[in-house]
Amino acid sequence: MPGGPRRRVVLAVIPVAAVLAGCTSPAKRAPSPRVLRFFTGHQAAVVEDATARIAPGPQDDPGEGPGAREADVTGYIDTMLGALHDDQPMIFAGGPWSNRHTSGPNLMDHFAALDPVATIAWRKRLTAWQQQYTRGIATLDKLAGGDFTKATPDTKDKILAKPSVSTFTALLFEHTIEGLYAPPEYGGNKDLAGWKDISFPGDIQPRGYTANEVERSDGHDPLTDTGVVADVLKLLGAL
Repeated sequence: MPGGPRRRVVLAVIPVAAVLAGCTSPAKRAPSPRVLRFFTGHQAAVVEDATARIAPGPQDDPGEGPGAREADVTGYIDTMLGALHDDQPMIFAGGPWSNRHTSGPNLMDHFAALDPVATIAWRKRLTAWQQQYTRGIATLDKLAGGDFTKATPDTKDKILAKPSVSTFTALLFEHTIEGLYAPPEYGGNKDLAGWKDISFPGDIQPRGYTANEVERSDGHDPLTDTGVVADVLKLLGAL
């Protein structure tokens, strides 16, 4: 599964335009139930609330942009943990490109087959993560007095900061970032929420980038103002 940059699942009810004469309000389609590959419903709810404390969105903090809930990070993690459940393992998205910037089928929807050695390696890795999530979620519930999802936001933050769950929190952080910014074929980055938040165009093959786009600056990088980075750049400039 791929990684990605920074930031902190509820399915929206979609309004349907009224089409019959005399309708005074639009009808609404009930949200589709989430189909889980590994988590139970409660486990998914705990992971959703925990990742939303790591990467909060507007539902968690009105001042935030799209976060873990909006990008469906829980869907990414659940897809990953259950990636070997089907005949077509959802490990490596196909290609060479999607249809996000071209016409035709999305070639990344078809996942690459794994050879026997890769299957064994991934099964070992995913089994370890499954165990970590099962134990970690149970621990979060215990520290919250029985149900992590019912704790206040401050309590959730304090629980996630406890040394006893630091290893699990680190894993959650890693997978939250991946779920925010990985290609949506892997189950997260819903509606390209993560990419839109950082103004990333995503995979634009087969068009690619023009020479002008490659050369054009995105503006001043504030990171270069930090002491250690400025010193390194100064050193490199003197070489």
